[in-house]
Amino acid sequence: MTLETLSEAKCFGGVQGVYSHAAETTSCAMRFSVYRPPQADSGPVPVLYWLSGLTCTEENFTVKAGAQRYAAEHGVMLVAPDTSPRGVDLPGEDESYDFGSGAGFYVDATAAPWSAHYRMYSYVTDELPKLILSHFPGEASRQGVFGHSMGGHGALVCALRNPGLFKSVSAFAPIVAPTRAPWGEKAFSGYLGADRANWRQYDACELIREGARAPDILVDQGVADGFVEEQLKPELLREACEAAGQPLTLRLQDGYDHSYYFIASFVGDHIAHHAKALGR
Repeated sequence: MTLETLSEAKCFGGVQGVYSHAAETTSCAMRFSVYRPPQADSGPVPVLYWLSGLTCTEENFTVKAGAQRYAAEHGVMLVAPDTSPRGVDLPGEDESYDFGSGAGFYVDATAAPWSAHYRMYSYVTDELPKLILSHFPGEASRQGVFGHSMGGHGALVCALRNPGLFKSVSAFAPIVAPTRAPWGEKAFSGYLGADRANWRQYDACELIREGARAPDILVDQGVADGFVEEQLKPELLREACEAAGQPLTLRLQDGYDHSYYFIASFVGDHIAHHAKALGR
């Protein structure tokens, strides 16, 4: 698997880079960022994947979250992929912010024409981890996943469906029940078709009800987030976890909204949560 280096810069004693490769899963070029902490110079380190939200690329988290200083402190590698395929020229993929480009929703599309490229679930759970472990000093047995909004949904689903791969999980303002939220209903209808039974495999609350389990889940939700009631509905995740006995720490943060100011305020807590679970 050939990797193209787009940029690299020293950061908190480590290296922040941006890379590109020809992805088989999505049949297009995919960009992602990697922060290698200074501890990686001495041997393999745990890997923590960040999944971003609607409209984002690999750049948002890398530039805005301020996560590198905490990753350096704990000796954790950070990987942030793009949120969708790019440049595949499907009809309508650039018409709205919540479907198509920048809105892959971390599903494997089954409906045409999206099924040819929009396979972000397989990309982040299979192709990307293999690529990272083949090119960077990551530990295969110590990998975690976290994300924001659409990416928080993706992190929860990926962890619940792949407990052998992801040993830690957290989320900021996740879409916890996309089958019952307008964003999710729009995306799933387009990518997966009209049969709602096919949607449940990408709904964290449904997966938990059906017996899927993940390590202790940490979720931060801003109380001043304007999307809480219509799109995010954290109470549904609490209810599902309580009924199933799935460990969950849900923190409602007064005054915080949906922005990267919110993420930057608590990303240190999340990286510490993952570092503890991953043995750092």
